[in-house]
Amino acid sequence: MDIKEVIVVEGKSDTIAIQRATGADTIETNGSAIGQEVLTKIRHAQQTRGVIVFTDPDYPGRRIRAIIEQHIPDVKHAFLPKDRAIAKNGKKVGIEHATDEDIRNCLKAVYTVDTTIIEETPRDLLIEARLIGHPESKKRRDRLSELLQIGQVNGKGLQKRLTMFRISETALMQALLTIDEEEEE
Repeated sequence: MDIKEVIVVEGKSDTIAIQRATGADTIETNGSAIGQEVLTKIRHAQQTRGVIVFTDPDYPGRRIRAIIEQHIPDVKHAFLPKDRAIAKNGKKVGIEHATDEDIRNCLKAVYTVDTTIIEETPRDLLIEARLIGHPESKKRRDRLSELLQIGQVNGKGLQKRLTMFRISETALMQALLTIDEEEEE
């Protein structure tokens, strides 16, 4: 897999997994307390080659992603579903536990945040689709996040993430159709 961008990961184990799966270069944040030196490296990489943020699907990973996005808003994002990142012992979550194929698939489905002002995904649509305000909402959101590869989100963040990554209503409706069909089975 030929990736020109530098991939931002949390630590050495993630770097090993990324290099094994893709051969790509990485920058390690070494935890969620990202220092100015690491942000400077990421900014430089973004200016010269581009950056893909690929952090663990947990709270520290989301925090790192938010900090980077705040300082360098035009980075790309790749998301690994939590169920694909669980260690064999079931106790840890991280990119280093994913298969090479899962890593490559996530990096093929990279999103770029669009900062131009556009119309948000209608909240009424999300309610009608039982993605917010329904007893099954969390389960449906988790499956939607997996199908669209946008990372796990809560109800409040779903509308923002769909808008931010410009997920079309057509793509959303197709994913919802898949979810509805799966629920009927």
